[in-house]
Formats: sequence, structure tokens, C-alpha cells
Amino acid sequence: MRFIDLFAGLGGFHKAMHELGHECVFASELDPVLRDTYKKNWGKNINIHGDIKKIVKDDIDLIPDHDILCAGFPCQPFSKAGKQLGRDDDRGTLFDEIVKILEARKPKYFILENVRFIAKHNNEETWKAMKADFERLGYNVDHRDYSPHDFGIPQHRQRIFIVGALGNNALDHFSFDKVDEHKKKVVKLEKFIESTPTNARFLAKANQECIELWQNLLDALPEEVKVPGFPIWGMEFGADYPFEERYPHLLSAKELGKYKGNFGISLKGMTKEEQLANLPSYARVEAKFPDWKQRYIRKNRLFYNENKAFIEKSALKIAELPSQSWQKLEWNVGEDIRKISNYLLQFRASGIRIKKSDFFPSLVCTNTQIPIIGWQNRYITKKEGLKLQSLTGLKLPENDNAAFKALGNAVNSKIVKLIATQLLVEEKKINGVAPQLQSFHSLSKSYEPAK
Repeated sequence: MRFIDLFAGLGGFHKAMHELGHECVFASELDPVLRDTYKKNWGKNINIHGDIKKIVKDDIDLIPDHDILCAGFPCQPFSKAGKQLGRDDDRGTLFDEIVKILEARKPKYFILENVRFIAKHNNEETWKAMKADFERLGYNVDHRDYSPHDFGIPQHRQRIFIVGALGNNALDHFSFDKVDEHKKKVVKLEKFIESTPTNARFLAKANQECIELWQNLLDALPEEVKVPGFPIWGMEFGADYPFEERYPHLLSAKELGKYKGNFGISLKGMTKEEQLANLPSYARVEAKFPDWKQRYIRKNRLFYNENKAFIEKSALKIAELPSQSWQKLEWNVGEDIRKISNYLLQFRASGIRIKKSDFFPSLVCTNTQIPIIGWQNRYITKKEGLKLQSLTGLKLPENDNAAFKALGNAVNSKIVKLIATQLLVEEKKINGVAPQLQSFHSLSKSYEPAK
């Protein structure tokens, strides 16, 4: 069958559909670097174009007739990590381009992927509007959330997958429950990690020293004191500025001068501008602190006051770190061994996140959040990133930042392949070919890591 690949990126949809024997007749990708990479992966003569919005508006005839529309349309407008503007965001309106193509070409099927929050966005009004568009065009629609770790791949990356089929009862043959039959336990993370990686990027000295300071703080805590499960905000150690009904923005410099800011520094004698600079960034806002933020501040101040005798020395060193994000720690490993290097790490804006080494956090398009393998003191490699997205064998942009941004935006090819196989099973029957059940039950074979 003929398919088109919109917002193509590295070609996660292409890889899945190609391995199932289908032909790509059109692709679009706005990023010129990714367009070049796409051609390297799928052939120099591949018909890949740029801005789909411009194409739909000015020359929709460039898009040929096709049987399957595939699209991992931009997720940022719907992501909980963003502003959640949805279809009010210019990128969110790119969904409308998909609708226009469906209306113009009437493909028999479509498979879409996005962040799972899209189904909940704006009290589900966004999803209701999208579903109404599909039904207006005559499509039966279904959706389900999946993550690579559902299918044995050690990456936690929840996404919504939406399928549609044209015509009354056209989706009756399809069931996500059949896809669910291929769920399995997560493969050991070690099998997805290179033992002797080439071109691995190791942690900079400054990052290593930052981790060492936090390790010193953990070591200083008595064994009977639990490491907090809430985010540890070092800036609150010794601070006493008001944060409830009265908060910094409402106070004059003279009033605020009675209090202490980051790590207990006195705000007395400073200008208001200097005072704000010596407060946590989240305390410089002009609105009342939300309840959850007030709760974390209380917990951090209580934790410090109860354990000051043990952690004060380490806290003073952490106060010298160059970034407030480095002065925060997210300990997500419960009561396990208090050794940071045993785990997976990320340097995030919200703090240094420490998590259990059962599966990787979601690959994201921000290169500053590339997962770190603590016991090897390095970032994951591009090859490992490809494996986590079921894209082994594909070329990536040469630049590391561009490569990991592409991986963060990619669709997991194995999940697409499982869904497409079930969705298109009727086509095999129509064309007189018996469904290859044995092949279907071993779909993941080509994605398994090397032994």
C-alpha cells in the first residue's frame, strides 16, 4: 500500500511501514537538516518536501493519492511541559493540515502519534473537536496510550496513538487489545547499553563536582533519616523569607531586609533588585505562590532545620554551585542505596534527577536532558538512543544536539509497526493473502538488542 509521512523527522513511521512492505509516496519535514538525513536513510530520490502548511495552502496537488496517512504532528502545543495552548498555538493548527489532506485525498487509513495529554487538553475539548473532524470526514477512530517499556524497551515515554479507517464500521476489524497481546516485561537495561561505546560523551568536570557535593550531603545524613521523596531545594536551606499570604513581590526592600534568602543569606541593606537576585527564581514571581510550591518550601525548610547539624557543611558548598538548577535534587529511588552513581541521572531545569536504573526516562527534544549512565559517568550515545526509539540502523544528524533533538521528537517505530500490522490485517485478506500471524507474533525480533 502507499503511505505518506508527515512531520517525518528521522522516519520512525517510514521504518515501520517499509518493513511491512508498504511504499512511501510523499514525505514532509520542516527542518532542512532532518530532510537531508531522511534522504540518507530512505534514498536520495525520496519525495520529501518542506513546510506542509505552505504545500496544503498553495499546492496540495503535490500530495499524491495514498492509502495510509502517517503523522507524528508537533506535540509541544499539547505537552504538559509547555504552555498547553493546543490548537491556539501555530504549531497546534498543523493538525488542521492533516484534516485538509484527509479531506482532499481520502486515504483509507491513518495513524497519528502525539503526547498523551492531547486527549485531556482543555478538559477534553481539544480531543472532542479533533474526533468530530475525523467523523465529519467519514472516519471511524480509536486511540490508546503506549510507551516503549510496554513492549520490552527500557524507556518510559507515554504517547497517544490514534488510528482511523474510512467508512462505516471500517474499524471493526481492529482492536488495540490485539496490540496489547504483544506487551512484555522490560528487557534488562544493560542489554540496551554499549559495554565499550565509541565516541561516548563523558560528564564535564563541573558536573562531576556537582554530583560529588550532593553525594557528600547524602553521606552526611544519618542512616535513620530518610532522603526526601519531594524535590530538595537547597536554596531553602536557611531561608526564611515569607511565601504564603505575604510574599517577596508585595514587600518593600526595607520589609524584605528583615529576612534571609538563598541558603540563609541576609537581605538587609540590599536594593529590591539585589534582594530578588538572592531569592530562588521561583520566589521572584508577582503572583501568589501555588499551594504545591508552598508545600515544598515548608518541607525543605523543615528538613534543613531538623538535619542542619549534619548537612550544613555540604549545603554551604552546594550554595556555591553556578546554577540554581544544580542546587536542586530529585531523589526518585526511595530507600535504595544512597549512591548517586548507581543510577540514571538527568541535569534538568527542575534539578538533578536521580532515578532507578530499570528504564530510561523519556528522550526529549532538549539536548540538556540527555540521560546519564551514572555508573559509567557518561551520557547515552546516539546509537543507544536509536535503540531506545527502535530506530537501529538509521543515520542521525552529525551534530550531537541535532541528533538528540531528533531522537526526542521521533516516534517509536516498533509501536507503529505493531499497530499498523493489526490495522492493515484486513488488507491482506482482501488481497487474498492470509494474515501472517507467525510473523506478527515475532514483530519485535528485528528490534531486539544484540545479545
